Amino acid sequence: MKVGIVGVGFMGSTHAEAWSQTDASIIGMVSESTDETRPVADKYGAKTYPNFESLLKDVDVIDICSPTHLHYEMVLQAADEGKTIICEKPLARTVEQAAEMVCACRRASVQLLVAHVVRFFPEYALAKSTVEEGQIGKPGVIRLTRGSYRPKKPVGNWFLDEEKSGGILMDLMIHDYDFARWIAGEVESVFAKKVSTDNPDAPIDYGLAVLKHKSGTLSHIAGAWAYPPPIFRTHIEIAGDAGLIEFDSDATAPIHTLLSQGKGDDAPDVGLPSNPLEENPYTTQIKEFYQSQLEGSAPRVSAEDGLAAVQIADAAIQSAESGSPVFIKSLLEEKS
Repeated sequence: MKVGIVGVGFMGSTHAEAWSQTDASIIGMVSESTDETRPVADKYGAKTYPNFESLLKDVDVIDICSPTHLHYEMVLQAADEGKTIICEKPLARTVEQAAEMVCACRRASVQLLVAHVVRFFPEYALAKSTVEEGQIGKPGVIRLTRGSYRPKKPVGNWFLDEEKSGGILMDLMIHDYDFARWIAGEVESVFAKKVSTDNPDAPIDYGLAVLKHKSGTLSHIAGAWAYPPPIFRTHIEIAGDAGLIEFDSDATAPIHTLLSQGKGDDAPDVGLPSNPLEENPYTTQIKEFYQSQLEGSAPRVSAEDGLAAVQIADAAIQSAESGSPVFIKSLLEEKS
């Protein structure tokens, strides 16, 4: 299996390390600058390609770790070439683009795998299996929290350009929209607020979204770009009619001192949740994707899951702007 990776920033490098733990061959890499690409490609014995098109022709699997607003064109090109596609979350910047990408891959009979890595973190996977086994009964309320620092880039920080990234309500909180839907099923409406709506120049951001699921479950999802680097915190609470699941990433730490000292230059561009296990969940994710290609099995994240998460995120953005709940309808049937 010949793999090509697009993007050599934090996520591209993370995926490259994960692929190196499989029997696949990383054939090449491409990014905006060959100077940036070369040292990462050399590390994995891969070729530095001048552009996306030339890389696409030489691989079986294309792993897209470029900025969100670039996913659409790349996925459509890869589908047209019949390549298996792995695409970082969010699948696309808009619902319409995401739906078109899913339909294009269907028509081309190629697999589109969306990298919603939270499903591969052991505590989230265990929570899912616990609910499926009926141990807490029917979920009534889900509370999810994800807090870190504002993403940073030395040049051209696209994360803070909401036209490109979708901001905190899409780029960060989409992890928990996907997990909430994985637990409680389809979402019918979203109500959201965020700090930067009224204070666009604030040095931090905080978002809160309430999802109403068709099952009757309510999910309360909070996201923060407010901590000093390299802090990253997560919390899970799933309340059912027969029990409760709780997880807090800070539970084992006796004391926390949160002081902003300098710019946090040693921290990665985006926050990364800690993981006490030997295998990084990003590696677990790539290994499962790899195995699904060998065996023809279905991975735990589908293209439709990626689309649904974008729909929820887009509804949250619209709600924060309007101050009103936004109802979700499927676009897949319309575009198929």
